[in-house]
Amino acid sequence: MSTNMKVTLALLGVVLVGLGALFVVVQRGSDDARAAAAERVVRDDSHRLSVAADGKVTVVEFLDFECPSCAAVYPAVEQLRAEYDGRIDYVVRNYPLPMHANAMNAALAVEAAAKQDAFEGMYQKLFESQASWGNQPQDQAATFEGYARELGLDIDRYRADVADPATAARVGTDREDGSAAGVTGTPTFFVNGERFDGQPTYAGLKAAVDAALAK
Repeated sequence: MSTNMKVTLALLGVVLVGLGALFVVVQRGSDDARAAAAERVVRDDSHRLSVAADGKVTVVEFLDFECPSCAAVYPAVEQLRAEYDGRIDYVVRNYPLPMHANAMNAALAVEAAAKQDAFEGMYQKLFESQASWGNQPQDQAATFEGYARELGLDIDRYRADVADPATAARVGTDREDGSAAGVTGTPTFFVNGERFDGQPTYAGLKAAVDAALAK
């Protein structure tokens, strides 16, 4: 073998090693980014509508209370929660969309209710009554305050919490975490940190939960 050939092969070897190392770095960076996004899908203080003793399966829904698609999937979610009660964690996070005039107001209302341990009650009222207040250009804050009264909340405290910048900041954190995880619309579901891209129906969600429980 000629000297030139040896030099060429040596250089080729160096290039291949370099490319291999670059691939490992890129792959590791990609994996780290995915892991970081998955960690932000659910936080320790996120709202849990259902809790499992073993914590094996966690379903997270990023939602907009004024979103018609979220309201359409709401009955399926409630059916799923009832069937898997005590077997899965079900987490709800806010992702109000700018196209919906009262989505942010609704998110603030449910967060203010949560401060009086009434997150689930407000969550249910907002979806079950969406047809009456959704898709309205008028501010619906008074409507949501009416729901707070129906839930028996301390209205002065409720009003203060709705107006508290910290409440809006919490909603903003949910949105930021969702965007970091690839959420662009609602509803978007994650099962154990992995985005669910199937049909958001009872059957589709059930299949994903069953597969996660079987692992």
